[in-house]
Amino acid sequence: MRHAVAQAENVENNSFAVTRLLKICTHCERLSKKDLGVRIPRPLGNGPSRFIPEKEILKVSKVDTRTQSIFEDAFAALGRLDNISLVMGFHPQYLESFLRTQHYLLQMDGPLSLHYRHYIGIMAAARHQCSYLVNLHVNDFLQVGGDPKWLDGLNEAPQKLQQLGELNKILAHRPWLLTKEHIEHLLKAEEHSWSLAELIHAVVLLTHYHSLASFTFGCGITPEIHCDGGHTFRPPSVSQFCVCDIANGNGHANHHDDLLGNQEMCGEVEVLMERMKQLQECRDDEEASQEEMATRFEREKTESMLVVTAEDDECVPSRDISRHFEDPSYGYKDFSRRGEHVPTLRVQDYSWEDHGYSLVNRLYPDVGQMLDEKFQMAYNLTYNTMATHKDVDTSMLRRAIWNYIHCMFGIRYDDYDYGEINQLLDRSFKIYIKTMVCSPEKTTKRMYESFWRQFQHSEKVHVNLLLMEARMQAELLYALRAITRYMT
Repeated sequence: MRHAVAQAENVENNSFAVTRLLKICTHCERLSKKDLGVRIPRPLGNGPSRFIPEKEILKVSKVDTRTQSIFEDAFAALGRLDNISLVMGFHPQYLESFLRTQHYLLQMDGPLSLHYRHYIGIMAAARHQCSYLVNLHVNDFLQVGGDPKWLDGLNEAPQKLQQLGELNKILAHRPWLLTKEHIEHLLKAEEHSWSLAELIHAVVLLTHYHSLASFTFGCGITPEIHCDGGHTFRPPSVSQFCVCDIANGNGHANHHDDLLGNQEMCGEVEVLMERMKQLQECRDDEEASQEEMATRFEREKTESMLVVTAEDDECVPSRDISRHFEDPSYGYKDFSRRGEHVPTLRVQDYSWEDHGYSLVNRLYPDVGQMLDEKFQMAYNLTYNTMATHKDVDTSMLRRAIWNYIHCMFGIRYDDYDYGEINQLLDRSFKIYIKTMVCSPEKTTKRMYESFWRQFQHSEKVHVNLLLMEARMQAELLYALRAITRYMT
């Protein structure tokens, strides 16, 4: 009897000792060690985006086998699956084209060496203070054998890369100012000269990462847990988290944000659909003269300059970012307020389809084709839905968004009635577009939530794909036109 009591006491003591060291996670019911003072990284955010509920993003890959397959291929190729790809997973057709193009630009045979490619990516992303992309390519730059000293600042990089700084600056903020003299300066710099093929490769990389910075800020992309800014070390005294929290960003997060879509502005979608219907009827009834079309373009271009992007607070870049570029005060400005004027580039005179595409393909084979497919994919992508409405032709709305961005850059389509833009894009949407395209580092969650409140997150991501690709094509048009003028 005494032996049995002693045995029971031992079991109880051992059990007490075990419970002091172990706990059961109520979320995953996994038995784990209690905190013993070991510093374990924990995600700072809840999922890949600050704007989109994590469960909506993860749900896509679970139900869509194509998306899952693309994710697996990306992970096999890169050894990682970044948060940009996870958010783009809402649109697997586009994601496939995007990853194929980006892989070719960074990994496949081309005029530039691998470490130059990643360093140019760093320069481009830094221009918009996009620490997420900068950190990503700092790691890649080192992995392919890049000189760590270059990361101390642009002034430590080779003269050839330093000379690219001016092109990077103008392309990112005021691409219409590019001239053939800028191109000549790079191609005739004696021992630091760029070849035409190298310059085309560099231009495509710069425009790719300027526009990708827009997407990153526009979707509120957060750093992965292993990256700078992606984790924190919770103090031992309050560490009550399971290993599962590292994977899911602490699954106990409050998901009240996804209720936002239910607190909608009543009838927003129906009003927009009715305007689209009326505009279509007006198109069928009458056609404006060329003079009137030109006047409407100039009016919209001027009005777009007066749209305020965000709070007037200047975003001062940190030293970690600003060392990768020169002249940090140079940015997009409201030119019309200072009496300056953005000149007009008529697509009929220089277009991607008739001029830019063939120039890129000639100097950097296959890339023109890949870029063209990506542009077309973003522009033509549709599920024929608007919020809860099905069988809707959204081509008029997609064209208005694309052409509004090009209008801000002074690019005009002679056959488009720019009067449609004010009918289809309200003020809050225009503020979001201009901020994300021109000053993406100023994009806020409030801006993201303030437009298209009845629409799904996947539809807003689709909008961001349109903004990203329209911006990239606008920058490319000005750069390629300057190169063409130099060559002729």
